[in-house]
Amino acid sequence: MKLATWNINSIRARADRALDVLQRHDLDVLALQEIKCKPEQFPVEEFEAAGYEVAAHGLNQWNGVAIVSRVGVEGVRHEFGGQPGFTKGAPADGLYLPGEPEARAIGATCGAAPGTSGAAGGVEVWSLYVPNGRAVGDPHYHYKLAWLDALKQRAAERIAEDPQAKIALVGDWNVIPTDADVWDVTATGGLYLSQPERDAFFAFEEAGFVEVSRPRATNYTFWDYQQLRFPKNQGMRIDYVYASPALAERVSAVEIDRDERKGKGASDHVPVIVDFDL
Repeated sequence: MKLATWNINSIRARADRALDVLQRHDLDVLALQEIKCKPEQFPVEEFEAAGYEVAAHGLNQWNGVAIVSRVGVEGVRHEFGGQPGFTKGAPADGLYLPGEPEARAIGATCGAAPGTSGAAGGVEVWSLYVPNGRAVGDPHYHYKLAWLDALKQRAAERIAEDPQAKIALVGDWNVIPTDADVWDVTATGGLYLSQPERDAFFAFEEAGFVEVSRPRATNYTFWDYQQLRFPKNQGMRIDYVYASPALAERVSAVEIDRDERKGKGASDHVPVIVDFDL
C-alpha cells in the first residue's frame, strides 16, 4: 500500500494538484488535512472519476480532514475516542475551555479484503490535523497537549486490544521534534518545539508506535508563504507518519515530495509518502 499524508490548505483550491499527486505517485491512499470545506463541498466527483473514494469530515471553512482511497474506506469515524474539543472564552482551570470536537480527525480501514478483520483486515488510517497551539501558554496550547495525550491514550488502547493491528496515524502534527527539523529554532517563538510538545509527540513511541518517515527522508515538509521561505529553504518538518508495530515493520520506502511546493498555487506543505509491503 502506498500511502501519503498532505496538508493541502484547501481542497477546492488545489483539487487539480491532489489529483496529480495521486496519479504521479500511483497512490493507494491519500490522507488530507485542512481541506477547509464541508463534505458536501468537497469535489468528490473529480476523484471518483479517477477511481478513488472519498471520506471527508469538515464543519466549516476551517480545519477539515479527509481520506481518499482506491482500496476502500470502511468503518469511517469522525473522531477518535476521548477526542477533546475547544471553545473560545475564559479557560477552565487556567488551561482551556472544552467544547465539541473539531474536524481534526478522520479514520477508516483501507485495503481490507472482503470478510477480513484484525491483522488481515487492511490498514486503519487516521488523517490528523493536530491543533496549532497559537503560542506557548495560550489556552489553545493546552488544548493541543490535551488533544495529543488523548490520541496517544487511544492509540495505546488499540495496540493493547490487537497487537497485530496495522494502524497509521498520519498528518500535520504541528510539532518540531528536534532542532534539526527546523531551519532556525528561534523562528517560531518557542511554539512547536517546546518540551511539553516534544514530550507529547514522542509519547507515541512509549505507546508502541514508530515514526517511520524521519529515519528515511530528510527534507522539510512546510515552508511559510512569507519572506521567500521556500526559495531560501527556510522550512520546518511537522508532517509525520506514526505506524503501529505490525505496520512499521512493513515499510519499504519513504519520500517527501519537495517539488510539490513549487509553482503557482502550491500548498505551504508537501506530501509525505510511505510504501508499505503488505
